[in-house]
This record gives sequence, structure tokens and C-alpha cells, in this order.
Amino acid sequence: MKIAIQGELGSFSHEAAEAILPRAVVVPCARSLEVFDRVQRKSVDGAVIPIENSLAGSVAEHFDLLLSRDVHIVREFRLRIVHNLIALPGTKIGDIRRVFSHPVALDQCRDLFARNSKLEPVPFYDTAGSVKHIVAEGLRDAAGIASRRAAEVYRGKILKAGVEDDKKNFTRFFLIKRGKPQGARNANKTSLAFSTKNIPGSLFKALSVFALRDISLSKIESRPLRGRPWEYAFFVDLLRGDDEDTRNAMRHLGEISDLVKVLGFYPEA
Repeated sequence: MKIAIQGELGSFSHEAAEAILPRAVVVPCARSLEVFDRVQRKSVDGAVIPIENSLAGSVAEHFDLLLSRDVHIVREFRLRIVHNLIALPGTKIGDIRRVFSHPVALDQCRDLFARNSKLEPVPFYDTAGSVKHIVAEGLRDAAGIASRRAAEVYRGKILKAGVEDDKKNFTRFFLIKRGKPQGARNANKTSLAFSTKNIPGSLFKALSVFALRDISLSKIESRPLRGRPWEYAFFVDLLRGDDEDTRNAMRHLGEISDLVKVLGFYPEA
């Protein structure tokens, strides 16, 4: 089985993919769009994508791609994130002036930069990729923020471990596959997206379809709809699988909403 990830080998997405599917062949991709396109073209069997971090929040691009692509969520997984300051072997921490990493990772390490004003955060396309770049280019005034696995893969040196702001730092990942959602016996969670008309009470009415059936929501957030300025899609997670109440709620929601897309039924992590 081939599984696509956004980022290099040694990234947190790679770690999550190995945890979810230990025997899968991991296919690194430079961009999230490539990950979803590979799944849709069937050049891979699925993909593992980060969707939300407990400190930095949601990965907005992945919500947009889940809505626009013919894919569905099969499983979720939570990974404890430990960020490390990694440099070229022989580099001392006093030599560092620039710190490369993915913007989400940099955002999870604000205290590091607050305590060290000489350090300049530099956004990079990937956590593990930042270490790969520093070692390959021989940069002695720079470090990357990445996983311990990235240091091992690219032979970097960990100058400081655990530089994240909060030790309760977790990222939620989705395993996605091509096609429409399939109900599973062990599924007790549902993700979906919907949009409503911009009239008084429309969101209240939409959410009431779940309240009326005692279906609990664990998450709700909005994203702008492409090509429809000032209109939004609402992404929600329901703590219920593909049962009769959920299906009735979906039918009810479809009667009062412009758009309803079920993103997946899956077991709660």
C-alpha cells in the first residue's frame, strides 16, 4: 500500500503514517495539493494529512481540499508533538541566528523566540525538510525545528529538545482515501461540511438538527467558500457514527442548507 504525505521523510506526517499503517510505503510530496491529487488520481492508495494542532489550531488548506476533492476520511490519529532545535553537527547554539521550520511548527514555539531575540524565525515548507536543507547546504548559522526522527534521517544534531511552548502539544491526523464515505461498524464519529443562506437564524436552525436528536458536536469552525465572497462553509465533527439519527439529521440539514457534504465516518482516536 502506498500512502502520500505532505513533507519529507522524518516529518511528523511520516511518523503518523507509520503509526497508522506500519507496512505502507510512504510517498513524500512537496505540497498539500499534490497529496490530494495523488489520492484522486489513484497513484497512491491514500494519504495521511494533519488537520488540527492543539496549540496552533486548524490546517485551513486541508479543510478546503477535503471539501473540494473526491476523498473521504477513514481514520483519525493523534500524535504527541515534540519539537527539537536541530543543526549541522559541530554547530553551537550560540552560532544560531536563523531558525527554519513549517509556519505551524514555528507558531508552536513562540516562547523560544521570545526568550532569544537574536533568533529569526524563517518559514519553510516542512519541518523535516528544514533539517534536510540546513545539512545539505552546510548552514552553520541556522537550525531547524523538527522531530527527533528528522535529526536521525538527515544526520543533524539536536541542540535543544522539547522547545514547544506546551508539553500537551498534539496534532490530529486524518487517513483519507478516494471516493465517497463508507459507514463502518466501529465508526462513532462523523465529519461534515455545510453552508447556509445568510439570513437570521439559519445557523441556529442548521445546528438544531443535531440538538433535536441529542447528537453532540466536538468541533465547529467556518471557512470562506471559494468563488462566493463573504459566504462560508461550516465544518463540524459529530460524536456519532453512521446510524439512523445521524442519517435523519443529514436529511433534515439538507432541507435547510445550500450544501451538505459528509467528509467521513470513522472511529474516534
